[in-house]
Amino acid sequence: MRAWQLPAGSDGFDTLQLVTLPDPEPGPGEVLVRIRACSINYRDFAVAAGKYFGGALKNPAVPLSDGAGEVVGVGPGVTAVKTGDRVQSSFFPYWVEGPPRMGPALGDGTAPGMLAELVVLPESGVVPIARSLDFAQAATLPCAGVTAWNALYEGPRALLPGMRVLVLGSGGVSMLALQLARAGGCEVVATSSSDEKLARIGDLGAVHLINYRTTPEWGQHVAHALGGVDKVIEVGGAGTAEQSMAALRSQGEVAFIGVLSPDGGPNPRALMMSGGSLRGIFVGSAAMARRLNAAIDANGIDPEIGARFGFEQAKDAYAHAWGPDSFGKTVIELD
Repeated sequence: MRAWQLPAGSDGFDTLQLVTLPDPEPGPGEVLVRIRACSINYRDFAVAAGKYFGGALKNPAVPLSDGAGEVVGVGPGVTAVKTGDRVQSSFFPYWVEGPPRMGPALGDGTAPGMLAELVVLPESGVVPIARSLDFAQAATLPCAGVTAWNALYEGPRALLPGMRVLVLGSGGVSMLALQLARAGGCEVVATSSSDEKLARIGDLGAVHLINYRTTPEWGQHVAHALGGVDKVIEVGGAGTAEQSMAALRSQGEVAFIGVLSPDGGPNPRALMMSGGSLRGIFVGSAAMARRLNAAIDANGIDPEIGARFGFEQAKDAYAHAWGPDSFGKTVIELD
């Protein structure tokens, strides 16, 4: 089979190499998936640069956590899926439900990566695709989609109709959160540094659009001009968290994903004023993925795919996802 591989010590996605590896075979409790589509997350750039948890890759590794395809083989003891089933990967293949069970995560050198023609995963590491989605759409969900769902609908302050949500930027997590929040009957506020992207975000249903370059104190603006929000999908990190806390209305929640702007030290004083909370989000479980997919089918949600590339164009896909024209999810499709 063909696969894209990062070498040991990789310091960027330019080191990706297209290689030929032996076809894998499923063992006991494992399934063999023919991958039809993958998507890129911000985390994948950290892995390629050797800046993810654990540092530089110790061994060559196939990247990407997010993929979808069909089951083409099952090992002894597998009962949950069968040959021919359409499935997507689960970011933490051993976190099935309940409290976090992080363990190995796909595509970071500790577990298989999806940027290959064939992948073997544990039975617990696959989830049936939403019936209404194709492979490319399903491939946007294992990391970004489940993260957005967890941030909005899991935890002690699950979103309710009529609430107000703030999303930051136009990346995959934010756009999926926007779509899920709108489907749940909520009002969405969005920020971006690009008026062009804000227009596209408005087309997806956001009703309040803020350019954070022209409104640098956007947290205060949201609080004073709009009366605050019930939930912030905080994808920025320490560099933006203080503004997000300032945007909360009484007893709101900042769902802290926080990988884009990791530096800085936010002052949590604003949480005292609003009675708000800060909840850490690190993707989610297979059970959350199933609930997400049920909501997608029930509400007819089409994940926002900003660009599509072929398998041989993987480096171009990375470059696009890293660049200023990225919007929503960047997908790599296999024949």
